[in-house]
Amino acid sequence: MNVFGVGLPEMAVIGAVALLVFGPKRLPELGKTLGKTLKGFQSASKEFEREINKAMAEPEVLPSAEQQSNDEIPPGA
Repeated sequence: MNVFGVGLPEMAVIGAVALLVFGPKRLPELGKTLGKTLKGFQSASKEFEREINKAMAEPEVLPSAEQQSNDEIPPGA
């Protein structure tokens, strides 16, 4: 098991240190908060990706330079 380049032994050491630092009562609360934060980042990332894909799929609606120059010339000139 390898999560973010951290293997199982490293995760166990991190968990043990967190247990010593925060204590058994606050550890579940911190885990819950961390999970919510990661889920928020994940949903924001998916939304950003959807918006980028949507913007790339839409055709460009800006008029070309030639059309702009023709619009500036008054008719009959």
